[in-house]
Amino acid sequence: MTRTYDLLGIGIGPFNLGLAALADPLDDVDAVFLDQRDAFSWHPGMMLEGATIQVPFLADLVTMADPTSPWSFLAFLKATGRLYPFYIRESFYPLRAEYDQYCRWVADRLTTLRWGREVIGVDRDDETGDLVVTARLAAGPGQAPRTETYRARHVVLGVGTTPQLPGPLAGLAAESARHPGAGPVVHSADYLPHRDALAASGAVTVVGSGQSAAEVYRDLLEDASPQAHRVDWVTRSTRFFPMEYTKLTLEMTSPEYTDHYRALPTELREILGREQRALYKGISGDLVDEIYDTLYRKSALGRELPTTLLSDTEVVEARYDAEGAGGAGEYVLTLRHGQLGTTAEHRTRAVVAATGYGSGVPGFVAPGLVDLDELGRVDVARDYTAGAGGRLHVGGTEAHTHGVTAPDLGFAPWRNSVILAQVTGREPYPVESRIAFQTFGLPGGVDAAPAPSSAAVGEVAR
Repeated sequence: MTRTYDLLGIGIGPFNLGLAALADPLDDVDAVFLDQRDAFSWHPGMMLEGATIQVPFLADLVTMADPTSPWSFLAFLKATGRLYPFYIRESFYPLRAEYDQYCRWVADRLTTLRWGREVIGVDRDDETGDLVVTARLAAGPGQAPRTETYRARHVVLGVGTTPQLPGPLAGLAAESARHPGAGPVVHSADYLPHRDALAASGAVTVVGSGQSAAEVYRDLLEDASPQAHRVDWVTRSTRFFPMEYTKLTLEMTSPEYTDHYRALPTELREILGREQRALYKGISGDLVDEIYDTLYRKSALGRELPTTLLSDTEVVEARYDAEGAGGAGEYVLTLRHGQLGTTAEHRTRAVVAATGYGSGVPGFVAPGLVDLDELGRVDVARDYTAGAGGRLHVGGTEAHTHGVTAPDLGFAPWRNSVILAQVTGREPYPVESRIAFQTFGLPGGVDAAPAPSSAAVGEVAR
């Protein structure tokens, strides 16, 4: 008889890895997690020296659901002999490479993870209601491809997001592959493998407004000089805005605000989603200051600084000029200023596009299995189900339905606790219903409730 798992996760990024860690000690959860990669890897193209994550260490895989878990970041530090150095360092923010190492430490010790499995199909058994998952195994030299079939009562889609290039730059990236004379045109997700080639091009333009754009610009700026390379930064944001990190604003990462956000019309959620970018897509204030200090230091004593920073500026067209740069080839970006409405040409020899990520319905999911909204996106319910009679769950890509909590590492354990409550029919980990002091909406309205207390634990709002 085919084994039927209680829980099957597709994709093993931080969100599903945290779900696997929380499911690990539960005797009533038989779980398995599949990923097409050979091992865990988190943003390898942006693992810059000294870069930190933008949330405190408490926002690890498990702590906000279970502070006693053996899979916490502090447990990792203790096991690797780095707890006291971290303590003496007196910073809540782990290094990005350190967080990646922590996730690898957890992944190497969990027995429920299956690597080298590319999911190629998810369908529903109408007779039992179970979900049937087909995965293709990576074939080694001389091996014939083969597949595996899994059955599960619940499936969690944790495939994450994919790098996105705006139209003009997508075309330019394809053009650069045909004309290797100029330097690379790459998404920031692939920055490190192309770093040397980008610098060697002699002129790099960074396009984007968030943390990734700032980190790439800062990294290239350090060695910029008239003798080495120039680096320019173009963003369509009206300013180089920092991430907002005040405490009452952070309360928006809460069950209450998620309830409020979900109750709004789709059109208003779309507007808010754009307006709230500074809450999770901005630049850390420390990095903004470091960039300014670097510009100041490198321009001291009248030294020429080969860089330009352009805000409120959008790339509207892009082309390759084979005759540019003395016949070596270069890219021509047509820039449009938002406030002025004017355009100008900007020439460069390489481009890094820190232009974000997108998500959609995975192609391996059977038609009709996923609920869709009026815009054709995955319609994720309050309890993170998205179809198949409440057996298909989504984690991490529901910003259009749940707002700022979706990409937040610190809120992932809460979401995973909700999913595990549905899988088990109980609350293995207490699910807070209120954590904020403020009320989102009018007092006495449908979302009004008493201020939170230490005992504010209850049923999840559906």
